[in-house]
Amino acid sequence: MSEPHIENSPQVSDEVKQTTCYMCACRCGINVHIRDEKIRYIEGNRDHPINKGVLCAKGSAGIMQHYSPARLKSPMKRVGPRGSGQFEPISWEEALSTATEWLAPIRKSDPKKLAFFTGRDQSQALTSWWAQQFGTPNFAAHGGFCSVNMAAGGIYTIGGAFWEFGAPDWNLTEIFVLFGVAEDHDSNPIKIGLGKVKGRGKRVVSVNPVQTGYAAISDDWYGITPGTDGLLIISLIRELMRSGNIDVDYLRRYTNSPWLVIRNPGAANDGLFLRDSDGCPQVIDRSTGKIVSHTTKNISTAMHGEIALDGGGVATPAFVIMGETYMDDAYAPESVCATVGISADRIRQFAADLAEAAFAKEVVINQPWTDWKGEKHKTMIGRPVSMHAMRGISAHSNGFQTCRALHVLQLMLGSIEVPGGWRFKPPYPKPPEAHPKPAGRPDQIQAGKPLAGAPLGYVLGPDDLLLNADGGPQRIDKAYSWDAPMSAHGLMHMVISNAVAWRSIPC
Repeated sequence: MSEPHIENSPQVSDEVKQTTCYMCACRCGINVHIRDEKIRYIEGNRDHPINKGVLCAKGSAGIMQHYSPARLKSPMKRVGPRGSGQFEPISWEEALSTATEWLAPIRKSDPKKLAFFTGRDQSQALTSWWAQQFGTPNFAAHGGFCSVNMAAGGIYTIGGAFWEFGAPDWNLTEIFVLFGVAEDHDSNPIKIGLGKVKGRGKRVVSVNPVQTGYAAISDDWYGITPGTDGLLIISLIRELMRSGNIDVDYLRRYTNSPWLVIRNPGAANDGLFLRDSDGCPQVIDRSTGKIVSHTTKNISTAMHGEIALDGGGVATPAFVIMGETYMDDAYAPESVCATVGISADRIRQFAADLAEAAFAKEVVINQPWTDWKGEKHKTMIGRPVSMHAMRGISAHSNGFQTCRALHVLQLMLGSIEVPGGWRFKPPYPKPPEAHPKPAGRPDQIQAGKPLAGAPLGYVLGPDDLLLNADGGPQRIDKAYSWDAPMSAHGLMHMVISNAVAWRSIPC
């Protein structure tokens, strides 16, 4: 009896299309194999810069979504009572005609009465543009309650954030720390990076309430109380400052920590940066003790000290205020350990491990380069500590400030934009000024006309807020008002409750 023939290399496809996976926000490149005009197989594209051929089970299952019997094939019209689930398919012509009939009168009278909020539809650029053309400022997508507070915190602090803005230097880092990272966003690039770090025998540390996924393969795990990441981070900063394990030269060269802050209680300028007549921030030249522009070349700026001002008050480097804030005993390991759920000794050890990697194992590359001021350097000094964070730290009411604290921790170590640290990807970093400001002030809304600008953006001061004549919120979600001034992507989760509240107010 002859053995059955087994085809070891069956014909999978007669055509392969390259596209992008949309099963999550990772945006991996994929090869879609087609045979007889049907999708037969999905694999990672090895030539794609994001995933380099790696594809997760969710991406491979994209074929199931494409051929799901529950997939909508046409617009659906409700034909029964609300909630009955009774729908019937209609043509696109009828759907568009119905939508136009509903929306045209609103646009002609008061376009802001349309609240257009979408979920993760993967096409926010299009939906935002549509809202702008309609004329309503009441637009946002899922980002407002997902992780855009992380992006906003990063852009306002360092010019960009984790995930698509940059990535660790996988080839040189000595310790890789994850804060609140599950196996979702940026999953395949992180898996590739973890393989490189572990393959080189370097440390992986996870800060996460549960030890699953990436935390399960980490060399050290800090199972903190949910929502206390920021408190742990500030305690780490305190320990690094107390022990002198911070990169002061990096801070004075590449951050605004030496900029002078006005201390003049009760005055309008209290808490503002001291600037010259051209608006340029000022610093103290250590060699002369005089105030100069922060752009002055070949000086060493003072990180301590105080200058009396002619108009009253004094000016002191921002670093002084940071020290006063972070060195508070309220952030000592003994003070936070019960809340964070990590012992004081482990917090101190965590800080010591970061310091050892950053300073005892610094990376030195013999490559001349020129910095932002035009000053020349003979070598590149790297602090090989890299970090990554995601929704775990952002999905809390303190998420924005937690993300900012984490970036300050990186800056204290001098580990941003250096060999072995965390590095940006073009076109980032960008200052907040490079991003659009939100449109939606009363003078920017006109019946029957597009909105005078994008409905989402970054505010730089009170003048950018979207307020009514009485100073109240202009948008239904209260984004860009005094309630939530730095909303960035709006507050989709507040729409229904605010609508109900405003409807109950007597006219």
